[in-house]
Formats: sequence, structure tokens, C-alpha cells
Amino acid sequence: MRVIFGIFPLLAIPIIIYNIMALTTGGGIDANGVSAISLQLADPVRGTPVFGSWRITGGDILVILSMVFFFVEIIKSTSTGSSTIANHAISMLVFIVCLIEFLLLPNFQTSVFFILTFMCLLDVLAGVVVTIVSARRDFSVGDNHN
Repeated sequence: MRVIFGIFPLLAIPIIIYNIMALTTGGGIDANGVSAISLQLADPVRGTPVFGSWRITGGDILVILSMVFFFVEIIKSTSTGSSTIANHAISMLVFIVCLIEFLLLPNFQTSVFFILTFMCLLDVLAGVVVTIVSARRDFSVGDNHN
């Protein structure tokens, strides 16, 4: 179970949630040029206002959830092991899929999905940078003992 947790990129969860929302929402665009998914993401969640007149939207909740997963991914990227390399590879695939969806599919051309895609890019970059820095540190430690 720990290996699966180490390999699976957690940022894929909000991407999957967004995909389900985007694929079940009609792809229509209204007279103002606003897509149905944009309206769904901007729709305030039912209930009482959080502070004053501010209401949290579905898009806000998805971004907040993504930031929590992004934080966990950054912490996971500091670990070393064979599962870390697989995690970086799968994270790269998730980013590539997000980028293709953002560029080609109208329901994925929203600010919320752009933020999710950017988090995936940062996850890939952070994983690679941390791996390189830790490998360089391990290599330099080995040189000091010779």
C-alpha cells in the first residue's frame, strides 16, 4: 500500500474530479461566450456565507483541495527511493494530459483548470529539482570520503 501511495501522484485526484465535471457538463457556450463548466465552477456552494457576503464556489473548493494535495506532493518529492522515480514519471504524464486538455478542449479552458495544470507543472519541476539536488548532495558526500 505504501508503494502505491508513493507512486500515485495525488494531484491526479482533483484532475479526475475536474474531468468528471467537464465531461458530464454540456459543452455549450452562452451568448456571452461563457461555457457551462465555467458557470458550474463559479456557482456558489449552497449554504450560509462564509464571511459577510462572500460565498465559496465549487472552483474554489477544487483549488483548495488541489493545494492540499500539492503540499503533500512536495513533501513526497523530498523522499528518495525507487518509487520516487515512478512518481515523477506519472506526474509528468498527468501534466502532459492536462496541457493537452487545456489546449484542445473548450471545457478545460478555464482559470480553475489552468491553476490545476500549473500545479502539475510545479510538481514535476519540484520533483526533478529535489531529486537532482539530493543526488548531487549524495555524490559530493561520497567524494569527501575518498
